[in-house]
Amino acid sequence: MKFLQPPDWPRAKGYSNGIATRGELVFVAGIVGWNAQEQFETDDFAGQARQCFANITAILAEAGAKPEHVVRMTWFVGDTDEYLASGKEIGAAYREYFGRHYPVMAVIGVRGFIEDGAKLEIETTAVIPD
Repeated sequence: MKFLQPPDWPRAKGYSNGIATRGELVFVAGIVGWNAQEQFETDDFAGQARQCFANITAILAEAGAKPEHVVRMTWFVGDTDEYLASGKEIGAAYREYFGRHYPVMAVIGVRGFIEDGAKLEIETTAVIPD
């Protein structure tokens, strides 16, 4: 995996500008912050993010992928202010599951989710190296 950082650009904080890699692709659907019984245990944004990370890593493991194989995450958030206000807690939860591996990321504000009670949804792509 090669992280793409143009030399004259400032370093991205909490994500990477680009990644080049080869291997087996693993695509994870949009995952919300509910448990295996499809129940939200919290309405706290950071708490739901933590559950998303747990869910994503469990799905990755089914393919033999590890958190460091993640190359892209697209976050859909219902309230961008709540997302920004929860940054410190989200960062701590992220590092718990993914360490200091920062893939390409995008955050998009949306009106709502199919699952009532969801605060965010994250799509993930991983690449298991050859």
